[in-house]
Amino acid sequence: MPRLFFGLEIPEAIKTSLLQIKTQVAGARWQSRGQLHLTLAFLGQVEDQQVAVARDLARGVTQSAFELNVQGLGCFGSPEKPKILWAGVSPENALRELQKNLATALTDNGFTLENPSFKPHITLSRFRHPAGSVASLLESHQGTLFGLMPVQDFVLYKSTPGPGGSVYTVTERFTLQP
Repeated sequence: MPRLFFGLEIPEAIKTSLLQIKTQVAGARWQSRGQLHLTLAFLGQVEDQQVAVARDLARGVTQSAFELNVQGLGCFGSPEKPKILWAGVSPENALRELQKNLATALTDNGFTLENPSFKPHITLSRFRHPAGSVASLLESHQGTLFGLMPVQDFVLYKSTPGPGGSVYTVTERFTLQP
């Protein structure tokens, strides 16, 4: 059974900017270039026969392309004891609409999402306990613009566990309307 999720690919130039954030913080497990993405809907383990259904539902999502600013940093957990360090995106309206349309199509057809509440972000690092403070990183990159991200499609990723963390492979691309 493949482990699947829908998401947005991050342009290479923005990945390069985001990877420059990497610094020594206790407990940090930084994401690699290939792991940087924005999750729209995490399906988890999916029965093989359900993969085609998920793909068909995604093909039915109609929305216009849009742009996002990848800007600023935030964290889940407190800055002194973070669980995840992330880069933010704005404006969120079109992105939230895309996520809602996709999530509704999936859940209305029997899929259970592992991330039912949606907070748009790009994970930069996950933290083991005890985690060091990221307060200075948040402060120094509060308004940093990492780049403008055109969103012309979304993708279905297959997630395969590996020794350096999960490896994400694009299995299909779903084009948004021009």
